[in-house]
Amino acid sequence: MKVIKNYLYNASYQILNILIPLITVPYISRVLGAHDVGINEYTNSWVTFFYLMGQMGVTLYGNREVAYHRDDLYERSRTFWGVEALQLLTVLASLLAYLAAVFLFSTTFKHYFLLQGIWIIATGLDISWYFMGLEEFKITVVRNTFVRLISIALIFTIIKDTNDLGKYIVILGGTQLVGNLTLWPYLKGNVIWVKLKEWHPFKHFYPALLLFIPTITTQVYLVLNRLMLGRMSTQVALGNFGQADKIVKFVLAVVTATGTVMLPHVANKFAKGNIKGVRDSLYSSFNFVSALSVPMMFGLMAISTKLAPWFLGADFELAGRIMFLESPIIVLIAWSNVTGTQYLMPVNRVKEYTTSVTVGAVSNIIFNLFLIEGWGANGAAVATVLSEFLVSATQIAMIRGTIKRRKLFREQWKYFLCGFLMYLVVNRICMIVNMTIANLLLEVIIGAGIYFLGLVLTKASILGEAQKLISQRFSKK
Repeated sequence: MKVIKNYLYNASYQILNILIPLITVPYISRVLGAHDVGINEYTNSWVTFFYLMGQMGVTLYGNREVAYHRDDLYERSRTFWGVEALQLLTVLASLLAYLAAVFLFSTTFKHYFLLQGIWIIATGLDISWYFMGLEEFKITVVRNTFVRLISIALIFTIIKDTNDLGKYIVILGGTQLVGNLTLWPYLKGNVIWVKLKEWHPFKHFYPALLLFIPTITTQVYLVLNRLMLGRMSTQVALGNFGQADKIVKFVLAVVTATGTVMLPHVANKFAKGNIKGVRDSLYSSFNFVSALSVPMMFGLMAISTKLAPWFLGADFELAGRIMFLESPIIVLIAWSNVTGTQYLMPVNRVKEYTTSVTVGAVSNIIFNLFLIEGWGANGAAVATVLSEFLVSATQIAMIRGTIKRRKLFREQWKYFLCGFLMYLVVNRICMIVNMTIANLLLEVIIGAGIYFLGLVLTKASILGEAQKLISQRFSKK
């Protein structure tokens, strides 16, 4: 039940991280327009590389190491101080490199690039990895919720026209910074002071670097679409792609929240030598994310073409087709999140994980070169799906000696069959009725009902697992 609670907390947190821009997307899309939205996407894509270089794999590494030493307060505290000291040093180096790059090479958007630098500073003060390693997700969720809600109020109060793009960038980056700072008071009672000479920050450098390689490689093909679109197409196309991608990632966040929750959970089992428990977690998690991600994929595809112009505004009609084409990554990333983040990473098979995401990055570059030129933003969406498919296929092939693939995919046909039937009905309804909040809720309810009924008729095992968890919950009361 602790894992379920942590999933719900982290799912809420991941949704919140994307919900803030998502709630403000209709407003920002109309106030700033596709061109200025494209500028924000472009400049933020560049700063992402620099703050990831500063973070240098600390989020995954620190999470895992804290989970390894969870029951030893001194070792846990020494790990915290050492890892955080390393993070501050690498972030400082990254910030200096970013500022140098902006002043030496940037001409058109220098002002916006400098404002985006707030994200790098925020990264240095991010200690959420520590609480994730302790599986204390409630702290990160509750504390940051208040700060995020303030950001919504600021956006609607301050952002009024196209001259406010800089203010918008500051609000987003500043919110992240303040949110990270509010976690520090919670260290009291969780961490003890360790003498400076015991920190040894650089002993964490090499293992964190090993985790940084797959992290930065993953971001290459997640951000590369925006960078290549910005160069090979127009800012309007980039704005459409960026907003469509936000909506897809919002749906995806509900599923991939399991990765952050399960990593410390599996790492702790691995540290105790419970290999059977690690494998059982893999099967259960894969089944769970499949049951969740498949209907979300089909549901978004069913309403995408009407949702985009209604939700984002008339300038973003192209975003509907992009959403439709990109939706399969909801399932593909959900799968790779289980096999990669929830299995390969916590059991320290980093080399294999790195290989898989490298395949995705290289293939994404190749696909983009051919597809963006001919299809623009639609080509970038297709390139994303193809590269994510290769990542998932590579990881599944790598763990074939550890798991039974037939057992892994035993229930998948049920989810896809039920999801496809749901798509046919919801898409037909969407084409007939106008897009309104009431009709959208109706489509969601009908879609969920059809999918659930399909699971009942096909006797999907996920229903039995859910019933078992609910029974355990009530039996404890």
